[in-house]
Amino acid sequence: MRILYGVQGTGHGHISRARVVLPKLREFAEVDVLISGYNFHMDLDGEIAYKARGISLTYDSKGSVDLFNTAINLNPVKLIKDVQSAPVEEYDFVVNDFEPVTAWAAQSAGIPCVGISHQASFLSPKVPRPERKSLVAEGIMKHFAPFSEAVGSHYLRYDSFIEPPIIRKQIKDLNPTSGDHITVYLPAFDHETLCSIFNQIKQIEWHIFSPACNKEYQKGNVKVKPIGKETFLKSFESCSGVISSTGFETTSESMFLGKKLLTIPIKNQYEQLSNAAALEQLGGHIVYTIDGTFKEKVTDWLINADALTLPEISDEDVLVQRIISAGVVKSEYV
Repeated sequence: MRILYGVQGTGHGHISRARVVLPKLREFAEVDVLISGYNFHMDLDGEIAYKARGISLTYDSKGSVDLFNTAINLNPVKLIKDVQSAPVEEYDFVVNDFEPVTAWAAQSAGIPCVGISHQASFLSPKVPRPERKSLVAEGIMKHFAPFSEAVGSHYLRYDSFIEPPIIRKQIKDLNPTSGDHITVYLPAFDHETLCSIFNQIKQIEWHIFSPACNKEYQKGNVKVKPIGKETFLKSFESCSGVISSTGFETTSESMFLGKKLLTIPIKNQYEQLSNAAALEQLGGHIVYTIDGTFKEKVTDWLINADALTLPEISDEDVLVQRIISAGVVKSEYV
């Protein structure tokens, strides 16, 4: 059995999920990887057979998706060429983590495609959404990387095809403690701006991790650090709480480690607004704008917030069997 695994390179979650799923899939099949995207900062372990430009979001350093620069960075001609050249017909089926090239190539060739992303869970109307539901954003999530079968992932089993969060081994191996600092991961914000904000909240130390930081430095009670796997995990393991954007994987990992969590959804990012709605139902703390009330909200969170926990995590062996079963069953009808 041969499988083509398409993974979206932009975003912490897709790469983290691939690091868990790929080794398990390779116990049962020959698996090649295609990765797409042009602004990612994490490497995928192991050999990558194919790379494509794909589609990536651009951020404006103020906590929002930059719609203009996202649009002008699109290269539809290259995208079409990548889709046409993706060798999906050489495989029994495609496993796809919100990656448009292999998804559209599989649909065009009539090859089964199993969507395993967090975004795939939004196929279910039972998954929480923000109060202002966006039909445009719903359509983009549905059609950005189309699939024929879904094995989605979310905080809870909102529907029969949804698995609980996949937690990578590096997180499972940690021994969490509650230290004297807060770990901050807000990659859509300028780290100098964040530093000036958290400098004002002096009762605790802050560790800010930024993809735009090249060298660690400290200003007062704030340390600004480049994103490095070991340094981030060390801070994450020993922090007393986490402030992050509302991406699925970072929030899931924070809850798994039993950390108090405050999240700031990236503006114009519908998936994160939906995650915020789900976290609010679970008792999470959400701040939608960094404004004049931010210091007061963070101080209240530091004093009064309790940690969130995950009721369960995904069993990797069961998950991979669901993925293989979905692909094999579907391929029998193609």
